[in-house]
Formats: sequence, C-alpha cells, structure tokens
Amino acid sequence: MHPLGFLRVTSVCTTTSVANPMANRQAIEKAIGLFADSDVLVFGELGLSGYTCGELFTQKTLLDACVRELIHLAQAVQSKQLIVVGLPLSIDGKLFNVAAVISQGKILGIVPKQHLPTYQEFYESRWFQSGSMPLPGEVHLSLASSESGTDSFFRSTVLVPFGTDLLFTFGQVTVGIEICEDLWVPIPPSACQAIAGANVLLNLSASNETIGKASYRKRLVATQSGKCIAAYAYASAGPSESTTDLVFGGHCLIAENGSLLAESRRIGTGLNIASAAQEDGVTSFATAEIDIDRLDHDRRVAGTMPQPQSREFHRPFRRIAFELEVESTPLKRFVDAHPFVPSASTELAERCAEIFEIQCAALAKRVSQLPVDLPLVVGVSGGLDSTLALIVAAKMFDAMSWDPRRLVGITMPGFGTSVKTKDNAVELTRLLGLTLETIDIRDRCFGIFQDLKHKPFGIALGENTWQTLQHELEQLPSERRNDLVFENVQARMRTMLLMNRGFVIGTGDLSESALGWSTYNGDHMSMYNVNCSVPKTLVKFLVQYVAMNRYDGDIRRVLLDIVDTPISPELLPLSKNKSLHQSTEATIGPYELHDFFLYHFVRGGASPDKLRFLAKNAKFDVAYTEDEIEKVLATFLRRFFASQFKRSCVPDGPKVGTVSLSPRGDWRMPSDADPAAWF
Repeated sequence: MHPLGFLRVTSVCTTTSVANPMANRQAIEKAIGLFADSDVLVFGELGLSGYTCGELFTQKTLLDACVRELIHLAQAVQSKQLIVVGLPLSIDGKLFNVAAVISQGKILGIVPKQHLPTYQEFYESRWFQSGSMPLPGEVHLSLASSESGTDSFFRSTVLVPFGTDLLFTFGQVTVGIEICEDLWVPIPPSACQAIAGANVLLNLSASNETIGKASYRKRLVATQSGKCIAAYAYASAGPSESTTDLVFGGHCLIAENGSLLAESRRIGTGLNIASAAQEDGVTSFATAEIDIDRLDHDRRVAGTMPQPQSREFHRPFRRIAFELEVESTPLKRFVDAHPFVPSASTELAERCAEIFEIQCAALAKRVSQLPVDLPLVVGVSGGLDSTLALIVAAKMFDAMSWDPRRLVGITMPGFGTSVKTKDNAVELTRLLGLTLETIDIRDRCFGIFQDLKHKPFGIALGENTWQTLQHELEQLPSERRNDLVFENVQARMRTMLLMNRGFVIGTGDLSESALGWSTYNGDHMSMYNVNCSVPKTLVKFLVQYVAMNRYDGDIRRVLLDIVDTPISPELLPLSKNKSLHQSTEATIGPYELHDFFLYHFVRGGASPDKLRFLAKNAKFDVAYTEDEIEKVLATFLRRFFASQFKRSCVPDGPKVGTVSLSPRGDWRMPSDADPAAWF
C-alpha cells in the first residue's frame, strides 16, 4: 500500500476445472504470483470447486478436497496480501457458500453468503443454507492426508472465525465481503458493512451472461460504491465454468464512490475464449488503485454513513487485523491532468450543455423575481468570463421570450484595454441584439488618482490629463509595471458604474474565487454570478461549445476569436505598440495547475505531499519543472487561504459541479485561518 493512501486491488477470474479443487487452487496460486504487487485480490464465487458443480456439492469427496486445497493455498501464500477465495463449506451437516480470507499463511476468517437465488436459472437453496441463520462464531477446518494409499486421521485442525459479522482491517482500510446475489437484493450486506466502517467492499460472484445483463451489473456495482462511499471490487466466474446451460462471462469490475475505475473484457466484449485455458490460470482481471484517503475525506464531508436513525442496521462486527507492505511504489491509477474537462469529446459536449442550461435556468429564476422594467447589466470586456455570462443571459432571454433590449452590455475601456477585446465586446453585444453602452473610465479614474494624491507607477500627475498619463504609461519599462492601487481604482470604478445602471450579472469564475484574483468590492461583486462555480479551464470549452452548437455566422466567428484571446484582466498599461502587457498566467502561474490543485484540495482533501505526487502522476512534470510545479502549488495554497475574506461575501450563484466555494453551501472557512500546517 502506498503511504499516501492508495490501495491496489485486483479482481480476478481464473481458469476453472469444474469439481477439481487441486487444479483450481493451482490456477489461483499462479494468479497470486502474477499480481504480487496488488494489496487485495478477490476471486470468483466458489472458485475452488467451480460454481456449476450441481449435485456434486453434496459429495464429501468434493467438500473435503476444497478444505484441503484452501489450507494448502493458505500455507503457500506467505505474502502480506489479502486474498479472498470462494468454496463450499460443510458445518454441522449444513452446506454454505463461503468466502475465505487468507493472508501471511493464515486463514483469517470465513464469510458465508446470505441471499441464495432460487429463480430462473439459479437454484442455490437446493444445496446451500443462508448465512443469515444463527451460526457458530468459529469453525474447525481439518486437513486430511493420504499416505501410502491409506487415509490417515486428520493431521491438522485450524480454528477460524466464521460469520457475516466479520470485517478485516489494516490502518485506514476496512474490508467487507459479500457474495454475488447479496449485492442484488434491496439492502445488500455491504450497506451494513459500510455503515460499520468498511470502505473496501469485495464481491465473489458467478453471474452468467445474458443480453443486457452486463450493463445493469456495471450500474449496480458503481451505484453501490457510491451509496456506500466505498470501493467495490467484483470478480465473476468465467467461460471455463460448465456451459451445460449457461455461459459465465468473466466480468471483473472495480468502482470507487460511484465511478467505475476498471473493467475487464468479458464474453460479449471480445474476451478470447482460448484464454480460458491459459497456463497462467487467468481468464480476465481488473486492477485499480483505491484512494483510501479520499474515501475517508468524502465520508467526513457527507457525514451520513453512521445513519443513527437506522438502528436496525447497526449490529456489532468483529474486526480481524491483517498486514500490508507499505512502500512508495509507482502509481498505476490514471490521474487526469484536467479533472474539470472530460477528455472524450462526446462527454465534454454533454457536460458543457448541462452546465450552460443550469446557468440559464438559475438566472431565469432569479430574474423572474425582479421588476420587469429593471435593466440587467453585464460588464463586457471581450474576455472569456464576461462573454460566458453575456451569452448565458442572452440565451435565457431567448428562452423566456423577453425583450433582449432589457439586457445591457456595458464596455468600459481603461488604461489597459486592447483594441481587439473592446471590438469583440462591442460587436458581440450588437450581434446579439442587446443594448450596448460604452463608458470610458480613464478620465474618472484619473480624477480619483488626483483625489487620492496617488502617483501611478511613480508618475506625478501635476497638470497632466489622462491622455498624457496614458502616453507616459506606455513608455514604462516592464519592471515598473506594478501598481495595485492603479488596478483597483479601475476595477471598482467599473463596478460602481454597473451597480448604478441596473441588476448586475457577475462574471468571475471558480478559479478566480479560489485564488482571490479579483478586486474586493470591484469585479468581485455583483447581484448574481452565473459563473461562480465554473473553473477557468472549463470556461473556454463552454464558450466554444455555445459558439459551435447554439450560434452560427458572425456570432460564432466573434465567440471563437474570444476563445483564442489570452487571459488578462487588462488593468495594467498597454505597451508602446498598444498590445497587451498583462498576462494572468504569467503572474500567478498556469490555470491548468491551479485548477488541478483546486480540484484535489477541495474535492479530495489532498495534502500538499499528495498534491505534488498527483501532479507528477498526471504528467505535469513533462510540461513543467519540479520547481515550477512547487512554485504554483505554494502560490495556490497561499492565495487560497489569504482570499477567504473575499469568498465569505460573494453574491449568490448556481452550483454546477462537485467543487464549489460558496460560503453558504460547500465551503465555510474562517478568513483568518493559519495555513502554516500546509507549508
């Protein structure tokens, strides 16, 4: 197990020799050797005997052979792994379908199946008893031997914990086990195990393939992992089971908190039938690394796992300890460098469509409560964020059949406004049929500089006008282009003008909120912010999606030109050639890194060490040096803590994803919290 909380789990379907426990044990042993780097291995239901033995389950020869091979398997496996295999087990004249748990040469416990299917092709209750009946807490397993052709007396007896009340623990890892049909019932045993603390749920299964069943099976596994805020590993029997009446597909699945992490091939999706006879004993498998720390974080956030009102599900569980090797092995789990932006084009389009419609619906509800003659105002800069807010409002007006002239786009050029962004803002507003207003703020800001006796960039104002100041500013060398008062006066002037014109629709995005990249009571403020939980890395794709799917002609052309515009607040002076001199990402670092840290910090509660580790596994070390990543991480943490005072008083706005910083909803944090522990 990785010291940063990653547990490697493998679900395995092995080659089955029906009613031949020795051959099945050998196949399982080979598979264990192949997956020596996995912490937990789970095999299919009744894997030591085969699921399709029928009346042979009543034969003492088969049952004794299964126990003998189980003990041999336990003795052969001395590694610090948790191995879970299935077999039939006779206890006091009753036969049970069980899962045996093995680690470091010992059988740690045995868990019986509780729900026995007896419908359609299943008739398990013909042979097996339910594990829900009163059971002994321990059972004796005896190993018989055959020497010189003569059966000797039992030479080895093992006392093993037995029951449906067993959980297996190592540090933060708690493993619960259920068997096949147990998952398909209204209240699976894994639900009770999760309430009791299990965060890794294993299922030994023999689910045959019929048309459409696999899709339902996947949804079932993913849904149960989400309901239980746990990992769920599912291992099924394969095509080497008897095909007298059925075919088993070898479907192996691993899910984590509602998301499918790994899936094997199966019959129906190209599983090579010849693989059922492979010498390594493995027909199919699925491997994934479970983020145990994140599951614990999610349970702390949800706070619903104990369910105190459900006392009938609160029963005592016995906890059996096991050990795992802990070392910093390379991570095999896929770490998405852009967690807010799906890589598949279809999924990205679906996400953009859903977010855009959420924004439109949210704004429509809020505006419906306003006086019908109150103008709606958007400060239009020609940048991505204000463009997104403008087209959300425009499409909302279309959907509600309201007069678009009520929506006012105000462009307010300042000392750092480029010709391109101003022209795009003006043209887009006109093309959308909205009311356009242009207010140059430079003269007003110049007067405030005089009132404050402020010297922008050290330049004495004297009898100058804003035009002469503009000219002098353009001559400044790059090392002198730093004046926070100069920037803030412009941002607050724009907000004052907007606020006095009508109901202001905010434009700031989630990433800016996280980093405090706004002027307090400037662009930080509005009456309603439709972009408040859209991260910067997704804003561009949203505007591009709307351009390609909701508009055509000149509107599409302008929107795509805005998509290609560098990100800048345009508050610092232009250069001599009137081009942009201020780049947000050059100042605070790449947004793709900030959004990556934001996602894992807020969504998963990742520590700085884990953030570094995840960034490396997301392959950011290819595009950035270690020092660059470290610098951006430090900037993110410093600014995130320092900017909470801005987030504590942000306007209302719709939540669109799992990461939100609303002080009324998802993120309540003191403005004076000390970040020392994170550094």
